[in-house]
Amino acid sequence: MALLDELKDLGVNVEEGLSRLGGNAAFYEKMLGSFIKMMNKYSFDVDFDCEDYGEIIEKAHAIKGASGNLSITPIYKAYGEATDLLRGEKPLEAKAVLQDVLPVQEQIMDVIRKYKGE
Repeated sequence: MALLDELKDLGVNVEEGLSRLGGNAAFYEKMLGSFIKMMNKYSFDVDFDCEDYGEIIEKAHAIKGASGNLSITPIYKAYGEATDLLRGEKPLEAKAVLQDVLPVQEQIMDVIRKYKGE
């Protein structure tokens, strides 16, 4: 099974992501590799300190934006919701959302790494 097919199976809206990049599959796949690098840079422990989460908001917002641009829907939705909850000063609820998405996030990341060698 190819990269894009495996991502579709995990809830990634590949067609929408491709559309945003003019239908260029090679460029989309390159951007997926860049997404892995960005995730490595902006990753954070979902068991963050509930009293000082300003940096977490910034990182979650960055992940939301990057995943949204590539239509990595499960990650986009979860980090968008978590960002809103954190801004609403509901860190425990944000943690729960992020913990729920971690399994599929790891599956998506593993699929991209498998094909992109990251």
